[in-house]
Amino acid sequence: MDKFREAGERAAQAGCVTLVDASSGAVVPFPIRDFPGYQVPLAARIRKEAGIATGAVGKITTPELAEAVVSLEQADLVFLGRELLRNPYWPLHAAKTLRAEQPVLVQYARAFT
Repeated sequence: MDKFREAGERAAQAGCVTLVDASSGAVVPFPIRDFPGYQVPLAARIRKEAGIATGAVGKITTPELAEAVVSLEQADLVFLGRELLRNPYWPLHAAKTLRAEQPVLVQYARAFT
């Protein structure tokens, strides 16, 4: 814990790091037990122990999960990655699902009524 905190404090003080994309990478063939939000604990640990803002990743596909990660302060934001490749209108659908006010371009308004 102290190593994370010390490294985080040094990086933040030096102005080197303002946000950590907390991902284990998944670039090396390695069996990963993945499930919705499987990398969120990594973001939460970095956020807590290093004191640096984090972005969580890892099969965050539903608006409810994204909202929970941020509202429970497990991360400061979520990165959607592959989900945005599958559904580029995810943010608009999420806003509608969570009943948030969202600006919609006139060209798209009829699609979201």
